Amino acid sequence: MRSHKKHQQYWALILGASSGFGGATAIELAKNGYNIFGVHLDRQVTLPQVKHVIKEIEKAGREAVFFNINAADAIKRQETLDDIQERLANGDNGLVKVLVHSLAFGTLRPFITKSQNDSITQAQMEMTSDVMAHSLVYWTQGLVSRGLLAEGGRIFGLTSAGSKTIIPNYGAVSAAKAALESHIRQLAYELGPMGVTANALMAGVTDTPALQKIPGAQKMLEGAKLKNPHGRVTVPQDVAHAIAMLCKDESNWISGNVIGVDGGESIVSFAGDKSSHIIK
Repeated sequence: MRSHKKHQQYWALILGASSGFGGATAIELAKNGYNIFGVHLDRQVTLPQVKHVIKEIEKAGREAVFFNINAADAIKRQETLDDIQERLANGDNGLVKVLVHSLAFGTLRPFITKSQNDSITQAQMEMTSDVMAHSLVYWTQGLVSRGLLAEGGRIFGLTSAGSKTIIPNYGAVSAAKAALESHIRQLAYELGPMGVTANALMAGVTDTPALQKIPGAQKMLEGAKLKNPHGRVTVPQDVAHAIAMLCKDESNWISGNVIGVDGGESIVSFAGDKSSHIIK
């Protein structure tokens, strides 16, 4: 792997770095001067996408170190953080300045069904919350306890409108997203003395691998396009650009928020013809 030590000032740690928001953010932050630690969980069939992300990072002249692990596994998390600490200790830059939580792995089952065998289980509920919410806290703890999180750092969690609205079979994920937003607020408070900010980004409906697992995903995309004032749905790069902007020093007073990145989609309550409202 090529070395660019004289340019290596900061790293970004992306949880869920192989596709969707995480992959786009990894590439965008590399273009903005960050080296990338990527955590992902992929089988052989999806590894080409991982290789594409790594190639784009290296094309931007930055270093990419990726770990194919379950980010919610406590032992793997500790081993990965120890590896990161060792790598940074042997380098000349030394700190993680950006942490992005973009893990999308949860159970899409209803709470109540006629047969309890078809309902979500306690294990599935707990797994969904652990992966999609609580893991952010544990990774942050690991960085801080090792002295790896830079003063003035940035923490981002990817949430969705499902944190406060109902989507069929989305109950466990909805609860996890609400918990993630709460964790973001708590981290913003506790890490404020370090100058670290924490914000949740609420993207509009976006065509990602995670969305495609939700029943009715295509209808959601069609409805979002009709609602959106810009006439299109959100794409991962929209979120990546927002994160890159919020990493700038000038954004250091923006913390503890849920920030919409949806082109105005959420302010429109109907999905109708916008042509009559377009300024000629």
